[in-house]
Amino acid sequence: MIKLNPKNNNAKKNNSGKKKTHFKIKMRGLTDIIKQHKWTFAVYIVLRTFVIIALVISCIRGQYENAFVCVLSLILFIAPAFITANFGIQFPSTMEIIVLLFIFAAEILGEIQCYYLKFPYWDVMLHTLNGFLCAACGFGLVDILNKNPKIKFNLSPFFLAMTAFCFSMTIGVLWEFFEFGCDTFLHKDTQKDTVIHMISSVELNPDGSNTPVIIDNINEVIVNGQELGVGGYIDIGLIDTMQDLFVNFIGAAVFSVIGFFYVKSRGKGKFVRRFIPTLAEKYIIDSESSDNDTNFQ
Repeated sequence: MIKLNPKNNNAKKNNSGKKKTHFKIKMRGLTDIIKQHKWTFAVYIVLRTFVIIALVISCIRGQYENAFVCVLSLILFIAPAFITANFGIQFPSTMEIIVLLFIFAAEILGEIQCYYLKFPYWDVMLHTLNGFLCAACGFGLVDILNKNPKIKFNLSPFFLAMTAFCFSMTIGVLWEFFEFGCDTFLHKDTQKDTVIHMISSVELNPDGSNTPVIIDNINEVIVNGQELGVGGYIDIGLIDTMQDLFVNFIGAAVFSVIGFFYVKSRGKGKFVRRFIPTLAEKYIIDSESSDNDTNFQ
């Protein structure tokens, strides 16, 4: 015969209740954080409304992949507030608005509305901006450590800028790995193909030597007896990848140079401060949350 311990059951229920209450407090906290900057909140509401409309339309049409993109966008919209609530890192309102617009431009306009195909430089613009923003994030994170007296971590302006640059480039490379994985294993085309009219390859050398054979003026390619009809040879993503990394390099380099002079001038640049994350002040959600925290202790 098994005897149940009522005390243990009550403890489990209490712990479960505490977790649910903590989660509710966190969610209310995210909303409060977003509301702190009126322009950020206004942009958030407008974009969120558009995404919800796109989500409903996608579900009605049975376009469930697009619906997933919409749900992902809604989750990403609260990412800055989530980071602030859990890690104490505050994003400037200008940067947060740009991040929200970036998510909307990449996911909703780029993927669902096919802007990547309609506008040739849409992807280039986003990758350049991504390099700039990631460098700003890397710069801010290291700057926070630099200013913390409890941590023996002091970088010169040059190494601070270089660290931000390397952080941005690393994020760019990891993203290209992700795109390559999607194309290889899920048979997508995230690394967009490029039509070219000249190739050079040692694989075409009949002697087996390391001298490349050049084929120029390619106007058509036949695969399995059928013309592709693209007016040239298809490069399978390499040019797109290198182009993305190059413009990411430009964005990262631009912010790193700006950040270098920002540190040299001891933080006098107003423009740079609009993009550098800082340590956030403590948020007091409401009197109810304070009472709950006291009870949890």
